[in-house]
Amino acid sequence: MTENNIPKHIAIIMDGNGRWAKERDLKRTAGHEEGAKRVRDITTHCSNIGVKYLTLYAFSTENWTRPKLEVEFLMKLLENWLKKELPVYLENQTRLKAIGDISRFSKSLQKTIRETEEKTSHGTKLTQVLALNYGSQDEMLRAMKKMQEKGLEITKENFESCLDTAGMPDVDMLIRTSGEVRLSNYLLWQNAYAEMFFTPTFWPEFTPSELDDLISDFTNRERRFGGI
Repeated sequence: MTENNIPKHIAIIMDGNGRWAKERDLKRTAGHEEGAKRVRDITTHCSNIGVKYLTLYAFSTENWTRPKLEVEFLMKLLENWLKKELPVYLENQTRLKAIGDISRFSKSLQKTIRETEEKTSHGTKLTQVLALNYGSQDEMLRAMKKMQEKGLEITKENFESCLDTAGMPDVDMLIRTSGEVRLSNYLLWQNAYAEMFFTPTFWPEFTPSELDDLISDFTNRERRFGGI
C-alpha cells in the first residue's frame, strides 16, 4: 500500500464485544475492556499508514436501552480510557473529536471529553472521531434545527455545515465487525458513497493486519460515484 491509495476517512462499527466475551464464558464487561485495547491498536495503525480520519461508533443513542450496570460501566470505561490514552494521542500526533450529543453524559465525562479534545487539538497526522451518544437520524434533526435557528437556505452545503462532521470529508470506507450487515443509524449522510466491508471477526479480535487486507480490497474497487 502507498499513501496515495489509502482511504482518507475510515468509519468502523465496532461490534461483537459481548459475543466475544460470551464465547469465552466471560462477563460482557470483559469484552468491552478488550475492545478498548483494539481501539488503541487500530488508531495507532491508521496514524502510521496515512489515514486522516478514523470514526468509531463508541456509544449510540440506542445503547441507553442496555442494562443500567452495563451503561454505567461503559461510561466509566470511556472516561478512564480517555485519561489513560492522552499520552498515546500526543505521541502519535492524533487529534480527538467527539460527535453526537454528549449533554446526556455526566459533567465529569463531558469535561474529560472536552479537555482531551483541547489537549490533542494540535495533532496533525490523524483525527480520531468518537461517535458518542450518536445516532445519524438525531444528528440530522439537530442539523435541521441549527439551519432553522440560523435562517439558512436549504442547500447541501448549508446542511453539511450544521452536521456534527462539518469540515470532515465523507466516509471512503465503512467497516462493520462481528458479521452483522446493517448500518445501525450510523453516518447515514456521510456514508452515501462509502465502500462497505462486513467481516465476521468480533471487534476484540480485529487486527491491523485484517484492516490492511480490507484496505487492499478497497484499493481494487472502482469508485464511480454514480458515473459510468
